[in-house]
Amino acid sequence: MLQLILGGARSGKSRLAEKLATDSALAVTYIATSQPLDGEMSERVAHHRARRPVEWALIEEPLELARILRENASAERCLLVDCLTLWLTNLLMLEDATRLPAEREALLDCLASLPGEIIFVSNETGMGVVPLGELTRRYVDEAGWLHQALAERCQRVVLTVAGLPLTLKGPAL
Repeated sequence: MLQLILGGARSGKSRLAEKLATDSALAVTYIATSQPLDGEMSERVAHHRARRPVEWALIEEPLELARILRENASAERCLLVDCLTLWLTNLLMLEDATRLPAEREALLDCLASLPGEIIFVSNETGMGVVPLGELTRRYVDEAGWLHQALAERCQRVVLTVAGLPLTLKGPAL
C-alpha cells in the first residue's frame, strides 16, 4: 500500500506516519531526506531520531529517492519517507536544473512496481498566502504538483491538522 501523509509544520504528520509504520507489523526502514546544515535542523533531526524505535533501519538520502525505494522495497518491509518537501528543497537548490524533473519522474514511475508498504510524509504548503519570492513560489508550485501526482497513485491520502488525521482518500484510519 502507498500512503501519503500531508500536514503543516508540527501538525502530527510524522507521528502518524510512525504509528502507521509500527502498526504495519513489518520491518521498518526510515528514509530521511533532510540535510542538517545548521543547528536548528540538527535539533529537529535529533528529535525525530529519539522518537523512532531502535530496531528501525535508517537510510539518509537527500536526492536519489527512487533508487533507494527500488533497492529497499520488499513485501516484508515498510518504508517510511520523511519528508518529500525536504527532498524537493534539496533538488531545487542544485545548480543542475534538470535534476528535479528527472528525480521526480523517476519517483513517480517506480511507485507502481514497489512491493510492501510505503509511507510518504510531506508538508502541505499550498494553503496559505502565495509567497513573494520566485524560488519560494516555485517551491510551493512544485510541492503542489508532486502531491497531486502522488495522491493519484497512493491508496490512502491523509491530511493531518493539530494531530488529527482526516482521510482524504482510501480506508479511514
